[in-house]
Amino acid sequence: MIIEEVFGKGHQNIRATHKSTFEITREDYVTLKGDCIILTSANKAVSDLSDDFKRLAKSPRTVIEIEVHVNGLKEVVIARGDQKLSFEDKKSMVVRKSGYVCGRTLAVYANKAAADFSREVVEKLRQGLPARVVIKAYRLCD
Repeated sequence: MIIEEVFGKGHQNIRATHKSTFEITREDYVTLKGDCIILTSANKAVSDLSDDFKRLAKSPRTVIEIEVHVNGLKEVVIARGDQKLSFEDKKSMVVRKSGYVCGRTLAVYANKAAADFSREVVEKLRQGLPARVVIKAYRLCD
């Protein structure tokens, strides 16, 4: 198992209403149009993840578990890796319910998008509170 940690904070404009993705960004603001963004001011984008993580994540047999911790609450998302992941983006990371992959994609076939997050978690993020994201990648047994 490879574990990555990302630190950031919420923002007053976080809506978390997007039905197919959620995004973590290094940007320090969110417009109301950014309905997939759940975290701002992140210390990492997909390009900053370790080479070991990237190698492991490039398999559809890899599970990618994303835990979002804020103010004592935790949201857990389960997704998959994909051989097409490129980890190129230097500004953000996006988790998708679909299999679509681009340079910003962290994981695909997720069981949750922004709209599926607990409204209690979203409210804490709207308050601008600091958050920690734990990203775990591990291979399914053969």
